[in-house]
Amino acid sequence: MRVTMILPALTEATGPARRPVKYALFPPLGLATLAGYLDPDDEIDLYDEHVEPLDLAAMLGARPDLVVIQPYITSARRAYQLADMFRAHGSYVVLGGLHVTSLPDEAALHADSIFLGPGEDTWPLFLKEFRDGHPRPRYTSTLRTLEALPPIRRDLIKRHHYLVPNSLVVSRGCPHHCDFCYKDAFFEGGKSFYVQAVDDALAEIDRLPGRHLYFLDDHLLGNRRFAEALFAGMRGMGRVWQAAGTVQSVLQPGLLERARDAGLRSLFVGFESVNSPNLPDTRKTQNVGRDYSAVVRRLHDCGVMVNGSFVFGLDHDGPDVFARTVEWAVGAGVETATFHILTPYPGTGQFRRMEAAGRIRHRDWDLYDTRHVVYDPVGLTPGQLENGYWRAYRDFYTWRNIGRSAATHAHPRERLRHLAYAGGWKKLEPAWDALIRYGRVLDALPLLERTLTAFGRHRPNTAADAGTSIPADHERPAAGAVPRSPQGGFAASGAAPD
Repeated sequence: MRVTMILPALTEATGPARRPVKYALFPPLGLATLAGYLDPDDEIDLYDEHVEPLDLAAMLGARPDLVVIQPYITSARRAYQLADMFRAHGSYVVLGGLHVTSLPDEAALHADSIFLGPGEDTWPLFLKEFRDGHPRPRYTSTLRTLEALPPIRRDLIKRHHYLVPNSLVVSRGCPHHCDFCYKDAFFEGGKSFYVQAVDDALAEIDRLPGRHLYFLDDHLLGNRRFAEALFAGMRGMGRVWQAAGTVQSVLQPGLLERARDAGLRSLFVGFESVNSPNLPDTRKTQNVGRDYSAVVRRLHDCGVMVNGSFVFGLDHDGPDVFARTVEWAVGAGVETATFHILTPYPGTGQFRRMEAAGRIRHRDWDLYDTRHVVYDPVGLTPGQLENGYWRAYRDFYTWRNIGRSAATHAHPRERLRHLAYAGGWKKLEPAWDALIRYGRVLDALPLLERTLTAFGRHRPNTAADAGTSIPADHERPAAGAVPRSPQGGFAASGAAPD
C-alpha cells in the first residue's frame, strides 16, 4: 500500500510576520506515530509543509492509496484544499486531530473518513477495515491507552530540517480542565490524561541520538508517580531537556529537583495575566493562590530557565495590561516569553459562551492564530489589543530589557547565560533564516546543547521557594491559553518561545 502523510502549514507560518525558526523546531510526531502501525512493506512518504514545499504534481501523480492529513485550526483551509485534490485524483483521504474533533461535520465534507479524539485505538481498527475494503466514515476514540504503542517511525523524519529533532511525547492530555482549553473537547468521551509505561518511555529515549530532548507533553509533571519514575530512569543518561509544566507542579516539594537531576534545563510555564480575577473566570484553579514570583525563583535556584506564557484580552484586562505584564516578566528574570491574544477555539466552553453572547466576530479560522482579535473584548478595543500584543513583544525583547532581566540573576555566569539564550533566540533572525534556507538548522543543535548544559548549577533553596502565598496583582500572572503545535497520536503538543 502506498501511503502519503501530510502536516499542512499553519497560516501564520507562511505570512509576512512568520519567524522561520519557530516552524523548524519539531518534526511531525503525530503522523510518524501513526506510521508505526503500518505494515513494513507499505510505502510511506511523510511531508511537513512548514519545512519543505510540496511538489503536488508529483504527489498526485503517484496516486497514493491512502492520504493522511492532520489539520490544525489555522491550517484547516490548506488541509481541505489538499484533501479535495487527492480525493479528485482517486486517493482515499482521512483527516484527524484537534480541529477535526471540534468541527467534525465541517471536516467530513473533505474526507472519506474522519477521526475524533486520539488515534491510538481507532487508527489500527481503521487500517484493518480499510484493507478489508469496508472503512467507516467516522471513527471516535473511547479507549485511552498508550500500551503496546509501536515505535515512532523516526526514519521517515527528515532530521536536518529541524533544530530539535529529538522531540517526544510520553503522555496524552492534561489533568486540569481550564475553560479555554482546546484539549478538553479532543479527549471528550474517555480519559483526558494518561501516560506511557515508564519502561516504554525510557526505551524511546534510548533510541534517540545526541543529548538534547524536547518533551512536547502538555504537562510532563502532571502525574507525579510517573514523572518521578521517569526521572529516576533518566538519571545518569547525560541528557539535557526541555518540557512544559504548571506553577502548581513547580511548587511541589522535591519534584523539580528530580527533574533537574535528570537533565531538565528549561520549562514552559503559564504566567499569563497580571489580573488575578481572570483565574476563577477561566477555571484555572491550579493557579489560584500560587506565588508566581516564587515559581521563577524556585526554577532559577534549580538552574532551570523559564519560558513564560502570557495571554492578553481576558475580561479583566485593560489598556495597561501590556506594560504591566512586560514589567513583571522582566523584573522576575524570565528568560524567554511567548505572548498571545486570547483566542476562543471551537469546541471549548469559552467559545460557546462567547458565541451565545454574540461576541464571536467571525469564523475565519485562518485568523484564529493568537495574533488577531476574533472576538469582542470587554476592557479593550480590538485595535488596542492587537497593537498592545505586538508592543509587548517588542518591549520584552529590547536589548535594554534583556539586560535588565539578566541582571536579576545573582552571579555573572547566570547573567551571561540569560543574555546569550534570550538574545540569541530573538536577535539573530538573519542567521536562523540562513541556516533554515540552506537546510543546516540542525548544525545549531550543539550550541543549544552547550547552552543548556551550562544551566543546572543551583543555589540552595530558601523557604520562600516553596511558598504558596497570594502575591499582589502586579506580581501574579493569571490564566490564558494557547494550543501548541500538534505533535503526537492524532494530536499532542509542544511549546517554544515565540
